[in-house]
Amino acid sequence: MNLITMGLTETLKNDFEILNTRDDMILGRVALEHKRMYRVWTEQGELLCEVSGRLSYNAFNREDFPAVGDWVSIKPRPAEGKGTILAVMPRKSKFSRKSAGGTAEEQIVAANVDTVFLVNSLNEDLNLRRIERYLLLTWESGANPVIILSKADLCQDINASLAEVEAIAFGGVPVIPISSETMSGLEDLEPFLQPGKTIALLGSSGVGKSTLTNRLLGVEKQFVQEIRLADDKGRHTTTHREMILLPNGCILIDTPGMRELQLWESSDGLTETFSEIEELAAGCRYRDCQHRDEPDCAVVKAIEAGLVAAERLTSYNKLQKELAFIERKADKRAQAEVKKQWKNMNKQMKQRKSH
Repeated sequence: MNLITMGLTETLKNDFEILNTRDDMILGRVALEHKRMYRVWTEQGELLCEVSGRLSYNAFNREDFPAVGDWVSIKPRPAEGKGTILAVMPRKSKFSRKSAGGTAEEQIVAANVDTVFLVNSLNEDLNLRRIERYLLLTWESGANPVIILSKADLCQDINASLAEVEAIAFGGVPVIPISSETMSGLEDLEPFLQPGKTIALLGSSGVGKSTLTNRLLGVEKQFVQEIRLADDKGRHTTTHREMILLPNGCILIDTPGMRELQLWESSDGLTETFSEIEELAAGCRYRDCQHRDEPDCAVVKAIEAGLVAAERLTSYNKLQKELAFIERKADKRAQAEVKKQWKNMNKQMKQRKSH
């Protein structure tokens, strides 16, 4: 496998040449992560790597460690099939969410992605509010979203479902219904599946990501379970994030189903996802209008006229509050990290003076 096939760009090549100050460094791309061990694609083959002590020591938070899709500089040990990751190269995009739990910490789901396939199933599990969240985070990531509506063969009224999704897919986001069982609609994905490009598959458990991967790959690589008839929901199959090379040279990043999708610093994504509300808000009498009972509120007028769904404003307000809460927690965490670093530095200085 060569670096061009892996998605190497001229910008990345130049960055590595600047960073490369030693003869034994090579460039690779993280294909899989498991408990801080990484399988990395290189021109010398796939290597099992760990991060260097220096990289780990200098890591300020979780995002400073490699993620699937990252380009990294490596000191290889090809005879052992292993290597050491010395640095993470600058990312051109990253799809992030708030990590599970009470701490305000970023979790990078996939890095250096060109397009995100937001997979949602056309059965009773179709959730417009969840799609809004995925769109918001995708716009924030720097990648381009494409909404994939899977299991079209199970949908009773596909035109009605398409109309609902297209109503929230502003900014020219493609909406593509497919069926991996009948193979219908898969040809509409071909313009995005180009050699050297990276596509991330994101969606809830059981929406058909693994089945879609198998169809695009041409073999049954990803294990698939049937949907539960009791509640029409799929079962979790993929257990880790992994890069997969398609026969035509395109790279897929398959991801586990996300039971929880909390936002992470997505103010720009909010503007893209709810562009109609923000454009209308510019016409309100008051700049700080809350779009409730203020006079001459352009957003409320649009809702009353049937131009905007009331649910869109409710979702917009909810996500705004969530982002504000995360920002406050992240600020407190950053302040605590700075204090911790200063304490460590002072401790080291005292130790040096004592010696």
